[in-house]
Order: sequence, then structure tokens, then C-alpha cells
Amino acid sequence: MSPVRRCSRTACGRPAVATLTYVYADSTAVLGPLATYAEPHCYDLCAEHSERLTAPRGWDVVRLSDGSAPSRPSGDDLEALANAVREAARPHDRAAEAGGAGPGGPNGPTGNGPATGQSRRGHLRVLRSPDS
Repeated sequence: MSPVRRCSRTACGRPAVATLTYVYADSTAVLGPLATYAEPHCYDLCAEHSERLTAPRGWDVVRLSDGSAPSRPSGDDLEALANAVREAARPHDRAAEAGGAGPGGPNGPTGNGPATGQSRRGHLRVLRSPDS
């Protein structure tokens, strides 16, 4: 018997990297790191099959992290978040540029904005991590 556990999918001989368990009471498929021991009601999957896993209709898939994945957001994640914040702020910017009264009057929704017509400074800013 080989000490390396193999993927449970038929005709797949790749090494297993994840374990799939079904929680029938909750209609949930749980995919997590490779279990320490092979369990009779769990399925070991290779990297390819674990990435392509789909659950039956009406079921949820819960993917548990194994801790080896980076826990910090990548640069792409931060850029996407910044773009989403900018996009959400655009309707207020357009109303201020037009000089019109947005919701709550010319100074914004609360009426506490700058009275001189200057654009309001964003409330979000980037902070450096103490690690870097």
C-alpha cells in the first residue's frame, strides 16, 4: 500500500490535497485540508478536483483554508476595493461638481460639508502595516 493518499475520483491517481465531507442535515459540502487519517465517509481529492468541485443543486459549498494560503489581501484585492470605494463615491462627486444640491442640500446629506464649494476629502486612507 502506498503511503501517499490518492484522489478518490475514479481513474484519478494524483495525490490528494483536500478532504471532502458532506453534512447531509445542512445540505452542505465541506472541503478542507487533507485530513490526518482517511475516514470512511470522506473523500480525498487532488488539487484539480478540489478546485472544480461543485455541490448538488440547493447545497452550499464551504471551503476551509488550510492556513498555508496568504492571509493578507493581495495588491489586486486592495486595488479592487479602492476602485469600488471610488465608484460608490461618484454620485456625490457629480452633484458637487454640478453645484447642485445633492441629498440634504448643497453640503451633502448632512449639511455639514464645506461651504466654500471645495470638494470633500475622502474618509478612507491607506495606512502602512507596522510589519513593512
